[in-house]
Amino acid sequence: MTALRFAAAFAPVALLFTATPAKAATCEEAFVKKGNAITGLRFTAAVTVADLPPAVAIGQMRGIAAGKGYDIMADEAEFGSMLIEQPMTGGARAFPLQITATQTGGVGTVVMEAKLRAGQSTKTELAMAEMCGMLNAIKGGKAGAAAAKKGATATTVAAAPVKISALGLSQQVSKDTERNAAGVLTRYKGKQFTVDGTVAYVTKDGNAFRIGYKVPDPWDQAIRLPNQAPFKTDIVCYMAPGQAAYSLQLKPDKAIKLTGTVEDFDEYKHVLWLKDCRPAQ
Repeated sequence: MTALRFAAAFAPVALLFTATPAKAATCEEAFVKKGNAITGLRFTAAVTVADLPPAVAIGQMRGIAAGKGYDIMADEAEFGSMLIEQPMTGGARAFPLQITATQTGGVGTVVMEAKLRAGQSTKTELAMAEMCGMLNAIKGGKAGAAAAKKGATATTVAAAPVKISALGLSQQVSKDTERNAAGVLTRYKGKQFTVDGTVAYVTKDGNAFRIGYKVPDPWDQAIRLPNQAPFKTDIVCYMAPGQAAYSLQLKPDKAIKLTGTVEDFDEYKHVLWLKDCRPAQ
């Protein structure tokens, strides 16, 4: 695939399977692709597993997804629902995948639904391998219950810092805010970024030095992206202890590259704060 493994949105799959579990299609046989790269590709995958309650299915999926580096956006195991995301990279925004688990007559069905954003593409066989690889790992019975108990508390291992410009990060957060501000902090908090740009200001905030990146308003940008949000998100770094000497030598318009961890976000003031920032090595 490209930087993407694929992406997320959702269509019914009840007709993909026969009424008799023994004759149910495999994940690969039932895999469905719709749409195109211009308007947005859509993928749907599903499996049926005997003796698989919804909560057990979601518990297993949490462990599987976390182990593969996906972010857990929402986990409502008791309702058979989960939302995960493949983390953003410096060249692509994060994208979600919805997982739904149901059970009828003792047989569980787990559906993974995905939709790429307009302009994104991947090979169908790669999307199938990724999605079915996850779904085919789900087990029923006692083995499934044991896997679910272990997976229910799984967390995604922190990835290496994402390298991105202050303008690029601002634009991605702004677009995410425009689409759904409620998911922004869940998506970004705890993520590490190495952000390069120029200094807007340096100030003392309590015992910490606070450094703001210079980010132009959309109407002041020389080149605007298609469908760009009509506002900017300011990127602010709180420097780590021991960075006073570095911070006191900065001045407006000086080039900087800092690595920090996202701590907070204000959807009304449009500010993303990073903590424990240090000069990138």
